[in-house]
Formats: sequence, structure tokens, C-alpha cells
Amino acid sequence: MSRYLRLLLVQLRASALLAVQYRSDFFIDGVISLFWTATAIVPLLVVFQDRALLQDWSMAEAMVVTGWFVFLNAILEGGINPGLQAVVEQIRKGTLDFVLLKPADSQFLVSTSRFQLWRVSNLLAAAAIFIFAFHRMGRLPSLGGILASALLLVAATAVLYSLWILTVSAAFFVVKVDNLTYLFGSIFDAARWPATVFRGVVRFVFTFVIPLALMTTYPAEALLGRLEASKLLFSLLGAAAFTALARWVWMRSIAHYTSASS
Repeated sequence: MSRYLRLLLVQLRASALLAVQYRSDFFIDGVISLFWTATAIVPLLVVFQDRALLQDWSMAEAMVVTGWFVFLNAILEGGINPGLQAVVEQIRKGTLDFVLLKPADSQFLVSTSRFQLWRVSNLLAAAAIFIFAFHRMGRLPSLGGILASALLLVAATAVLYSLWILTVSAAFFVVKVDNLTYLFGSIFDAARWPATVFRGVVRFVFTFVIPLALMTTYPAEALLGRLEASKLLFSLLGAAAFTALARWVWMRSIAHYTSASS
């Protein structure tokens, strides 16, 4: 464990050095990121312009869901996407050998190969949304709610990462997965809304197939102090199952990899 922690710190340091080399880009990207966060709130302003509730969610409560969406998007774009997107190109060119031959776990190496550290601005923006939302509600989250939401943050990150691993693993079997990544990004956009907004088959898919509810709605409900214990347990078990599935698929996919020298 300590060895992999040192490797992670080395990868973070390399990403930080790369960001320092292009300081202007770092700040410009940060400003653009904050602008994107502002636009994420606009749909809420439009929807709640003529109504007080949306499926039993007030505007302030729905903003907590949006805050989790912004938070997880920062993790996705800053910590998950940069490294795993490069894997697709390595698989195409057959140059993944350089990773597989290293004396460390290949999934860990490709997942931590690069970070976009300027996405930290999105984390700060998410915190600002949480503060503003609870200020509007005139209360603070309970300690139990904070602890439960912290557990769900870990679960949501694990599910988000696992879904991306499953998407990238498809590159071992098909030539292009760009459309899959774009599709996944478009679907993840729906996570900015509470899961109760959706109905029928769409709600089932966003709860059990692509668990967007686990990623944003459940953590928001936990922070608001109204998440059922059964949902918390289901989320933790579901995250563990998704992580195990992603690991199994990754190992099976590597077995089908054909290197440039083959």
C-alpha cells in the first residue's frame, strides 16, 4: 500500500509540474471551469422561476444535488478522465506494452498517469453551492448527514470510476469508443437533477443500470438528513459490486490485448 501511495504522489507531482509550466493555461482553464459551474445552476433558476417545488424538492434542496454533480464532475474531469482517455489511444497504437511491462498494477498506472489539477476550482465551486443552499434553508447539515454523505462520496466516486473503466475496456475489443465516451458524458449530465424527476424506464435505468441516483441524489438526501438506511446500505454494496465488476472486466480485457510487436 505504501508503495502505491508513493507512486500516486509521484504522478501528482508530475501533473503539478506540467501545470506550472503553463501557468496562464492553468488560470484560464480555472476561470472557464467556474463559468461552466455557473451555467450548471441556470437550469434550476429557469425551472423554479414559476414553481416552489419540483417533485418535493425545493430550489435550495435541488441545489445540493447540483453541488454534488459539480463535485463529481470535477473528480471525473480532473482525476479520472485525463489518464483513462490516453489508454484508448495506447490500445489503438499497441503501445500499452510500456505500461504492462512496468512492475506495478496496470490499472493503477493508467488511472493515475495524469491529473488536471485546475479542476480544484470546481471543488471550491461545489462547496460554495452547498454553503449557499444551506444558507437559503436556514440550517446546517447534521453530523450524521455529513458522515453518511462522505461515505456516499466514496461510493459515488468508485461507481463513476468503475463505469469509466468499463467504457475504456471496450477499446480492447472495438476500434473506436469515442461515441461511448460522449454518450456516457451526456448521460452523466442528467445527474444534475434529483432522481425523482425521472419516471418509468428512465428512472429504473438511472437507479440500477447507470446509478446516477447513487452519485448525486443519495448523497444530497444524506446531507439533507432524509436518506433511508436501506438506501445507504444498497449504495455501498452496489459500489463494491461495480468496483469488482470493473476490475474483472479490466483483467479480462488485458488478456485480449495485442501489442505493437505481436
